[in-house]
Amino acid sequence: MNSLVLPGNLVSIQWLAEHHSHSDLILLDASWHMPLTQRNGYQEWLNERIDNSRFFDFDREVCDQQASLPHMMPTPQHFELSAQMLGINNDSVIVVYDSLGIFSSPRVWWMFKTMGFNNIAVLDGGLPAWKEAGLTINTDSPETTQRKQGDFKAKYQADLISTKDDVYDAIEDEQVAIVDARSKDRFLGKVPEARSGLRSGHMPTAINLPISEILNNQTMKNAYQLAQIFEALMPQKQRLVFSCGSGVTACILALAAKLAGYDALSVYDGSWSEWGANETLPVVQCKNV
Repeated sequence: MNSLVLPGNLVSIQWLAEHHSHSDLILLDASWHMPLTQRNGYQEWLNERIDNSRFFDFDREVCDQQASLPHMMPTPQHFELSAQMLGINNDSVIVVYDSLGIFSSPRVWWMFKTMGFNNIAVLDGGLPAWKEAGLTINTDSPETTQRKQGDFKAKYQADLISTKDDVYDAIEDEQVAIVDARSKDRFLGKVPEARSGLRSGHMPTAINLPISEILNNQTMKNAYQLAQIFEALMPQKQRLVFSCGSGVTACILALAAKLAGYDALSVYDGSWSEWGANETLPVVQCKNV
């Protein structure tokens, strides 16, 4: 069987259907839901999934379990072992999807990128598009046999993750744009944050780009449309730092920017869960806008 080559950072339902049985392919379900929805991504994966998929839990397992903030990046050693236990090798080809179309899957795409692994793509439209196309869904109980441990090696790329200090410095740096993926009302501080103890508003100089503006419901807009959106908002910026509520939807913007041709990208891991809780950090509110 010929080696499998990804067409890019985003693959279609048709591409996955054609290559679904390839021996190099690792399919990851990265479904995660906001706590208020009371939905459980892992339980839903147990109930129905694209056949041969493996569940990647970045919220409870592949994360810094000692951090007070949600689903923070784990150490390279933790990530490496977690990937190995999922049977992932250095020469694997990974496609990651989620149950909302494009929501949490880009987070796992970005985590692998941060760990130096580039042979990964997001499934455009995710599980909803797969089902809409009439393709096979597995509703049987997942196999419990232990899989062979992979040889994945993490090579941490520190420049792809920003800290609060990096973001604070970016406020005064004209060559960096801070881009916030939250809704307009949250960005402006018109509505309270769902997470308790957080101030409303945004970082000074930040640009608001809600994820709804780069998606066609459950799929990504095309590269030309994305390029127009980004160039209109930040035409001369050399580096983009993405933020959101807790570092998940910021990765959707990172994926969109990558598709639009931008390369100098970073995700603020703590995002508003960290910034909004720290009274020493500046916040802008525009409630009357």
